[in-house]
Amino acid sequence: MPGPHELLLFILAGVLLNLTPGPDVLYIVSSALRGGVRAGLAAAVGVAAGCLVHVTAAALGVSALLAASASAFTLLKYAGAAYLLWLGARILLAGGAAPGPDLAALAATAGARPLKKVFGGGFLTNVLNPKVALFFLAFVPQFIAPAAPDKALAFMLLGLVFTANTVLLNSCWALAAAWLARRGAVRGSLRWLDRAAGCLFIGFGLKLALSDNPSLTGG
Repeated sequence: MPGPHELLLFILAGVLLNLTPGPDVLYIVSSALRGGVRAGLAAAVGVAAGCLVHVTAAALGVSALLAASASAFTLLKYAGAAYLLWLGARILLAGGAAPGPDLAALAATAGARPLKKVFGGGFLTNVLNPKVALFFLAFVPQFIAPAAPDKALAFMLLGLVFTANTVLLNSCWALAAAWLARRGAVRGSLRWLDRAAGCLFIGFGLKLALSDNPSLTGG
């Protein structure tokens, strides 16, 4: 493990990275707006579970394979892009099916959606993004000393620290979104939020599908 100063720097860098909105944050906020705090937190935990998969894979060297193999990266890239496109289309279709409902009634009905499905959506949104795997491969080793006796263990420990930060910050996103929904701050605008979220997910999917492996292109 790094020293106290390096560990604090690692935590602060992780906090800044987790504050950057992306597919994970968008999914969490959307889930919280539609299903309340429990749905938002379930989505946040699902995203964290996906992070654990990437951390474990990177520690075992799978991320190195993604970085070096164009075919492996492309396979996971298109799987992730297809999922994001499907998710965006589903949100768009669901959002346009009926006029904007009362959020209190919506929360009550959305709560009937099994939380395990919300969790699974967060998990897939994260785990099917190969750039998350490459991020862990590029970011975490910078905080592991070259002379560390067990680099895989150090990688896992730092990955767990990062994942804990992810759970905390993503839970804050969920709580904030649910708070806004309870106060009616987005009342009457849910259809527009659905449309925006759907378009953003489709945009993330297209961007992922058109992206190159940064390790192979030098980017």
